[in-house]
Amino acid sequence: MSYVIGVDLGTSAVKLLLVNPSGEVVEEVSKEYPLYQEKTGYSEQNPEDWVEQTIAGLKELVDKFSGNPSDIEGMSFSGQMHGLVLLDENNHVLRNAILWNDTRTTEQCQKINEMVGQEKMIQITKNPVLEGFTLPKMIWVQENEPELFRKAKTFVLPKDYLRFRLTNELHMEYSDAAGTSMLDIHAKKWSKEICDTFGWDLSFCPPLVNSHDHVGTLTKDVAERTGLSEHTDVFAGGADNACGAIGSGILSEGKTFASFGTSGVVLSYEPTGDKDYQGKVHYFNHGEPNAYYAMGVTLSAGYSLSWFKNTFAQDEDFDQLLDGIGDVPVGANGLLFTPYIVGERTPHADADIRGSFIGMDHSHTMKDFARAVLEGITFSLHESIAIFRENGKQIDTIYSIGGGAKNPDWLQMQADIFNANVVKLKTEQGPGMGAAMLAGYGVGWYDSLKQAADKILEAAETYQPIPNHVTQYQKLFPLYQHVYSETKGLNQSLMEFRK
Repeated sequence: MSYVIGVDLGTSAVKLLLVNPSGEVVEEVSKEYPLYQEKTGYSEQNPEDWVEQTIAGLKELVDKFSGNPSDIEGMSFSGQMHGLVLLDENNHVLRNAILWNDTRTTEQCQKINEMVGQEKMIQITKNPVLEGFTLPKMIWVQENEPELFRKAKTFVLPKDYLRFRLTNELHMEYSDAAGTSMLDIHAKKWSKEICDTFGWDLSFCPPLVNSHDHVGTLTKDVAERTGLSEHTDVFAGGADNACGAIGSGILSEGKTFASFGTSGVVLSYEPTGDKDYQGKVHYFNHGEPNAYYAMGVTLSAGYSLSWFKNTFAQDEDFDQLLDGIGDVPVGANGLLFTPYIVGERTPHADADIRGSFIGMDHSHTMKDFARAVLEGITFSLHESIAIFRENGKQIDTIYSIGGGAKNPDWLQMQADIFNANVVKLKTEQGPGMGAAMLAGYGVGWYDSLKQAADKILEAAETYQPIPNHVTQYQKLFPLYQHVYSETKGLNQSLMEFRK
């Protein structure tokens, strides 16, 4: 029996899956690392923490494995997008990585739009430039840490740096490069026009590879520290959402998933790179060769629920908190929640907007609030589905993954709000499984990623929309959408009172 490892480098932890050709997870290890938030809006990590915890996790995985480590043929990666890792001429890290959820770069986004042009950015990169993306982070460092930036010779994204440290081979792959605001998405090459605008040579950008490309083997040091073979083949891997798409079988036209992690994502397969969403949703290169995906993002999905529990129901676990929400009527007895507690991305690229409970009165109970939080999170993801549909996509089945797939009442709520069949997979490992499937494809287990998905993935339950609930949510959804415009000015005025 042979095996592969999927490495998922997340924001709070690295998750490692040891997988066999049937898609069975034989062993699983997770290792956490800290997040540094020095100021409001700042979010950084030390790349060395990723490396050390991954190596420790790989060693633990090998130690737990009852088979021969030489049977582990390959490894691939999934990783948090957009994070900036600056390297000097010796490929040493120059500063902490600035992460995807860092929002310090509003001024730099405005500068990019002025210098390149908002329409030109969307034309080249298929996406508006946002605070979380890599290019504005680079400009922030250039402006605020000029001496350090002068030492920079290249940059990579988090999982690409981790892979470099395991193989000593430096690359970036397309699905992650698509989130830098520097890649010509359709041409699949770095944009000379964007680099020239900011005085950078194209050599500043790392070599590009496909997600399934073989990029090396483990170094002798890493092999000795982990117990793996030096001959373990390493494949490039993909951005977390691209790998989530692979791991959920979103590999053909019409396939869509809704992911409820810390952030929320609605992602739909696109067979070509020439669809025009006018920058209303993200448009990135897929981990599937020569394919793309459109994606909307809610910055605080599962995080909104965690925040609510930790703030108002600290002594309850999530099962207790959500127990009985199915008995609360649609609309949470007239209570609306907007999940903008860390700003928002789709359809409002707004770092300053903040969340709201609207319609509170003396009769509302904890269960009303809990249901309102779930409805608000789901409404936020539905805004992306509405954009897809407005642009001609037919979406009648959605695969639900992450925390939103763990509660049956929430799954039914998704079916009712999305007005689509919602499918829960029998086993769901998200981006880590997508990374393992890329490794399996790379070592020759499967003829294609689609064949891998067909072999591995199986539906467990399907939730169908309840017509009466659909009608009620269709009345409520416009009210939810109205809250943003009605509270935007209030939130801007409140900025001066925030610490």
